Amino acid sequence: MQKSSLFKVLSSGLIGLFCLAGLSNAHAGYTETRYPIVLVHGLSGFDSLAGVYDYWYRIPQALERDGAEVYVVQVSAANSTELRGEQLLAQVEEIIAVSGKAKVNLFGHSHGALTARYVAGVRPDLVASVTSIGGPNQGSKVADALDGTGSFTQSVLTSIADGFFGLIDLISGGGGNPQDSMAALQSLTTEGVADFNRRFPAGVPGSYCGTGQTWVNGVAYTSWGGVRRFTNILDISDPLLGATGLAFGFEANDGLVSRCSSRLGFVVNDSYRLNHLDLINQIFGLSNIWETRPTTIYRRHANRLKNAGL
Repeated sequence: MQKSSLFKVLSSGLIGLFCLAGLSNAHAGYTETRYPIVLVHGLSGFDSLAGVYDYWYRIPQALERDGAEVYVVQVSAANSTELRGEQLLAQVEEIIAVSGKAKVNLFGHSHGALTARYVAGVRPDLVASVTSIGGPNQGSKVADALDGTGSFTQSVLTSIADGFFGLIDLISGGGGNPQDSMAALQSLTTEGVADFNRRFPAGVPGSYCGTGQTWVNGVAYTSWGGVRRFTNILDISDPLLGATGLAFGFEANDGLVSRCSSRLGFVVNDSYRLNHLDLINQIFGLSNIWETRPTTIYRRHANRLKNAGL
């Protein structure tokens, strides 16, 4: 767990203010939420590689600038939602003890969204809100395609992937978190997420592209996602996301998650002109110049949470 900064605040408000995004970008207290913000990475994620390159590129700093208390956690780069969730829960309990705050605001990107939902499901008393950022809340067709490649191919690919994810864990100081690419893959398939949703339905829409409840068991659920694969000619990750996005056919997607699958609770925006990595301000902040900057999206959302008393 990487702690970014401390703050002191007490806010109040109404959940209806989720509908109002603050438009100012820099003034004292703008991002000063009542409870700490915890950033939860997705598949193949980390907090910081060798202390040099951050998964959440410049996002913690953008949130801290006007008062947010931010923690960046690290769980297994690849494993089941439940195992990652238990790892996150242990860190949430530590953050609560260190910060002196009763709850946290969980921001989960990609598989991190499901990981955060798990913690909110088993310990809602510790969670003020869950924000899903490009989360595959109905599964991913990319995972479905990989899951259907055959047992031999899967065995080879997962062996290579486990070694790669283990290296990421080592370089980022993860402490030897267990890696299981097959468990991660099965957790992200349409079938795997459907099973997860039956056990943890909070915030999940009743239909594929519907709207879920915002408040469940005292926890506020919100989400946003993207619908572009190619967003910046200088971004070397765009061609890869362009290729993986073919798994969705004509369905709007960010390269790894469809627009409808990204929906959870109150939907801030499910059609940002951003791809899956743009949503965490990668690579090196190269995103669509015609869309709101990712750091600004996070700052505005922190302001929503503040205005809602969270």
